[in-house]
Amino acid sequence: MNVEELMQRAISLADPYKYKTKPNPVVGCLILKDGLIISEGAHEVFGSDHAEVNAIRNAKKNMDSKLDSFEDLTLICTLEPCNHIGKTGACTEAIIESGIKKVFIGCMDPNPLVAGEGIKKLIKNGINVEVGFCEEAIQEQNKFFFYKHNNNKPFITLKIAISKDGKSHNQDGSRAWITCEESRQDVQLIRAMHDAILTGGNTVLKDNPLMNARVDFPVNQPKKILLTSKEGLNNNFFKDAEVLIIKERDIHVIIEDLKHLDINSILVEAGPKLANSFLLSGLVDELIIYESPENFGPNGVSWFEEDKAVEKLGFNLESSYKIESDIKKIYKKC
Repeated sequence: MNVEELMQRAISLADPYKYKTKPNPVVGCLILKDGLIISEGAHEVFGSDHAEVNAIRNAKKNMDSKLDSFEDLTLICTLEPCNHIGKTGACTEAIIESGIKKVFIGCMDPNPLVAGEGIKKLIKNGINVEVGFCEEAIQEQNKFFFYKHNNNKPFITLKIAISKDGKSHNQDGSRAWITCEESRQDVQLIRAMHDAILTGGNTVLKDNPLMNARVDFPVNQPKKILLTSKEGLNNNFFKDAEVLIIKERDIHVIIEDLKHLDINSILVEAGPKLANSFLLSGLVDELIIYESPENFGPNGVSWFEEDKAVEKLGFNLESSYKIESDIKKIYKKC
């Protein structure tokens, strides 16, 4: 196997942990001896040892004896090893101390705390380093992480459920399911992908939603952000969750504050007023619409005030496909 093929294996090794490491990136690591893989490791849980440390530990278990030298081993990792101490020690130190002298790195880390410093540290300590393998695949695997550090703001997804005639809910405030059960289950996966879910006080008060990721696999539940001027709310939204309450104010100011937190991605789930405020702010990166085949009728509240509002706000339709009776449309900002 060449380096590209080995890097693809490391990428695949990391992928199963994408719901448990966030907001950290997923990382896969291989260690080779005479061209053969003798050890693998991945970053599996947020706050736990990183991929390189796990792979080195596994290699030590697999080596034939204490006489075996790590100097003949090659380490392959998808992302630049960290060079700072956070919840765990620096991966560069673990590599240096192991004695490994050859490292292939898929992609540089965009985090300013790393951003080339890990590579410099390895080279300074006599390690042969090569960088740049399967970079697009690694960046896509960690798209929220890369977006946050490259754009200095969280990636913002807006999700709405809409009737065939463009409605959200009844004018009297009463709610009814618009989309099918399969679409609502798909939303759980979208929630599981994001670091935080943001909504408004009216939605929490009227709908009493849980807004957590109800999935059948382990996941770091998204943090919850509530924009409201209301006092004394104690609804399902607050159950078993970390909730950040922010007084309603300009959307740009709110996102400016949130960019300093350990949040790479935000899923906005709200009613038409707050949803349109986000759209008009120009800060939404992706819009997901679940469209029902049924009309809501004249008593419904419209999501948008004019036809083709989404396109006029600078979004292009990227994909559209059926989920049972509904259509899921994904729009990306131009």
